Amino acid sequence: MSNEVKIIKKEVKNITLKVMPNGEAILTAPKAASDEHIKFIIEKRAKWIAQKRAFFASFKTPQKEYVSGEDFRYLGRSYRLKVVQSEEECVKLQRGYLELFVKDKSNLKRKENLVYEWYHEKAMLYFFNILQEFNKIVKQDIKSVKIRQMKTRWGSCNPYKSYINLNIELIKKPKACIEYVIFHELVHLVHPSHSKQFYDYLFLYMNDWEKRKKILEYSLSYINIAKK
Repeated sequence: MSNEVKIIKKEVKNITLKVMPNGEAILTAPKAASDEHIKFIIEKRAKWIAQKRAFFASFKTPQKEYVSGEDFRYLGRSYRLKVVQSEEECVKLQRGYLELFVKDKSNLKRKENLVYEWYHEKAMLYFFNILQEFNKIVKQDIKSVKIRQMKTRWGSCNPYKSYINLNIELIKKPKACIEYVIFHELVHLVHPSHSKQFYDYLFLYMNDWEKRKKILEYSLSYINIAKK
């Protein structure tokens, strides 16, 4: 069990358990806590630990080489990359392939930037349309929306400044998941904290939000249940 959870005993009053973004689970316990009780807590929270690890793992993307044949995800579906040498550089989704037109097929950084820019452009349009649609419900002013790379969050909201940040990786997820994250952040403009009122409001207008959240956190199930 200690191989899965790091145990630290020190001068504290209560047992605390946390999972770090790298997947490491750390349990801090009072020096007087027995090994049996610690083992009981870890076993009791095993499912929670697994869920947290899966959540953080869903943000990690394998290192790409940007060569023909690699898989790239878009809106919950997988597309094979086709790298084409061309004087006109661009990215196109057509004929079931993600086609990358580039002058120098060996320039990894350029290929990476072109694909990132394509994802960003698609995210800007797709996210904005969903924001507009769901803002018909919350009816709040949004002063700023930023799409960027985020390490451990799909989205965030500053309800006092009316700022919303969205993870660019969301554009790779199914539409249902994107809608959930965007609506979740919009609801924070009405209810800033994760209060009962927040979840009541979320459930009222999106009664399957928990299912959408599960799909988002367990990305391996996307292929079978993604809806376009």
